[in-house]
Amino acid sequence: MDIRTLGIDLAKNVFRVHGVDAKGRTVVARQLRRRQLLPFMVQLQPCLVGMEACGGAHHWARAIAKLGHEVKLMSPRFVRPYVKSNKNDAKDAEAICEAVGRPSMRFVAVKSQTQQEVLALHRVRSLLIRERTALMNQIRGLLAECGIVVAQGAARLRRAVAEILGDHNESVGEIARDALAEMSERLRSFEQRLERYDQRVGKLARDDKRAGHLMKVPGVGPLTATALIATVGHARQFKNGRELSAWLGLVPREHSSGERTMLLGISKRGDRYLRTLLIHGARSALRHASNKCDRRSLWLIALRERRGPNIAAVALANKNARVLWALLTRGEEYRIPVAA
Repeated sequence: MDIRTLGIDLAKNVFRVHGVDAKGRTVVARQLRRRQLLPFMVQLQPCLVGMEACGGAHHWARAIAKLGHEVKLMSPRFVRPYVKSNKNDAKDAEAICEAVGRPSMRFVAVKSQTQQEVLALHRVRSLLIRERTALMNQIRGLLAECGIVVAQGAARLRRAVAEILGDHNESVGEIARDALAEMSERLRSFEQRLERYDQRVGKLARDDKRAGHLMKVPGVGPLTATALIATVGHARQFKNGRELSAWLGLVPREHSSGERTMLLGISKRGDRYLRTLLIHGARSALRHASNKCDRRSLWLIALRERRGPNIAAVALANKNARVLWALLTRGEEYRIPVAA
């Protein structure tokens, strides 16, 4: 078969492929089982293969690329406009085949297995934090039913629970006390596991020279550095730092027409986890800016006084994203701003 472009609609067990020749005529349109995909790809001459960036896409992209094909991943949001009429797997594969050949299409870089393993570490850690937060809220709710309100903060909650379990508080009965003791033990287990994950992330950051360069930027720690490297790699798929910042959703949305330009709040598109890490890191840097007198800190302090801490934190996260792009693409070290 003379296939020049192939679109693959991925699924768990049943895949759909749609291939066209050099003139755009359909050559193949069929359904394949999971075990049949790679044998089918072995039979083809090297061609352009398009897939949506979804669960398992990076694994299949690496496997198919080893067979000599050029594999490109696309966001499902950019493929959707090419779906004709009603949606089904066959139409999706045809849309992917058409979209991957567009010269203006934006592609997702294929991640290596190491990158995915580091991201898996971050995902499990993030899941533990959500579970710990849910458990802490449950403890607070139980105590509130007993007429005990604990101040915000994990440390204050731990101290309050320890005092309640140590004293014979009449507000907490025996049944509630047993439940509270069990939840307290689970909370301690969550915190110990989170500490181990933080240690592993810290070791990954120390062992990676690129992460060392990134962590010199104020507001960037081991979590942000390792997550960014695992997500974007060398970051050369972005033309400049603004493209990376826009991909992270840190630039304003635009709703313009004619001669009227309207900029709204940040778009919040792209990787939510990375955006959250950058903004939290910026808030930390914002708290310490008052003790510094370099140009960057003075700009940040003035912006905070003029627009408030939230906008200042997002603006710093935006600036940091552009700086991080430059460090990754050029392999340079961060130059600390001189005092004004």
